[in-house]
Amino acid sequence: ERPVETGGGSVQTGGSLRLSCSAREYTYRRDCTGWWREAPGKERETVAAINGDGRILYANSVKGRFTISKYVANNTLDLQMNNLEIEDTARYFCAADSGGGCAVIGGAIRGLTSHWGQGTQVTVSS
Repeated sequence: ERPVETGGGSVQTGGSLRLSCSAREYTYRRDCTGWWREAPGKERETVAAINGDGRILYANSVKGRFTISKYVANNTLDLQMNNLEIEDTARYFCAADSGGGCAVIGGAIRGLTSHWGQGTQVTVSS
């Protein structure tokens, strides 16, 4: 079965990776789609999200380093990650909301509620 998220790997600090998500049509049309990451011992963090009106949100931890892009033609959602840091090590998932969109609340991006793939592992080492 074709993986939903691709592009993960192992890089050194300062390196780059581009993650890509093959979004199912029904999730692609949600109010908000984006990427979250999960790492052992850490709280799940939404790192980037795009609302249906085009508003893009980034977590402070990745602002200026990550860029999210949505490609309507082929239903993909990409995450370009530059200047990677050890703290970026995590499993990354693309996800969607269940209605209502995404917003920054209490300093964190809220709104993404479910993912549909197995994620892709990103490991950054010194």
